[in-house]
Amino acid sequence: MNRVRTKFCGITRAEDAVFAAQMGVDALGFVFTPKSRRFIEPAAAAIIMRMLPPFVTTVALFMDDEVAWIRQVVSMTRPHLLQFHGNESAAECTGHGLPYLKAVPMATVTNVASYAAGFPDSAGFLLDAHASGEPGGQGARFDWSKRPPLDCPLILAGGLDAENVGEAIRLMRPYAVDVSSGIELAPGIKDATRMQAFIDAVRSNEHE
Repeated sequence: MNRVRTKFCGITRAEDAVFAAQMGVDALGFVFTPKSRRFIEPAAAAIIMRMLPPFVTTVALFMDDEVAWIRQVVSMTRPHLLQFHGNESAAECTGHGLPYLKAVPMATVTNVASYAAGFPDSAGFLLDAHASGEPGGQGARFDWSKRPPLDCPLILAGGLDAENVGEAIRLMRPYAVDVSSGIELAPGIKDATRMQAFIDAVRSNEHE
């Protein structure tokens, strides 16, 4: 099995971002939808992003946000990748000149292949446990035994932590895993011990 990439989402503190990068995390997610408990101001995120070493992908997360706000965030932070969690259309996702991921609300979507077909330009699909219209990062999981028949990068999210990510990798064989609440003390406040344990668990299972 190929290496499983990791993304830590909901970053709000510089020390968490720097520690994650030192551990070899592939991507860091910054939540710019104001209704989220992990919201970060673009100016604060830009400062953190400038502290990161090369080859750490920065991801800007949105959920049904105004186009003007998305453009402002992109201009201020210059992320590598966008991630959309709402009811955005394919045209709305592609309208910012950056590659994007589309989240699939697994609690609502019954035919993932059909859903994915509506976003042909998506760089990959993030399978999250939430329902349509709900934010991610709630610590819930879906049935990992039902891997969608998609020939594209699949990012697994929802309810992951150091104790269950190995099982998730074995069942889903994802391109990447995305964790938020499973490495936190509180929303947006990451815990170094949990971050390290999560990375260790991924690495010990990715080559099975």
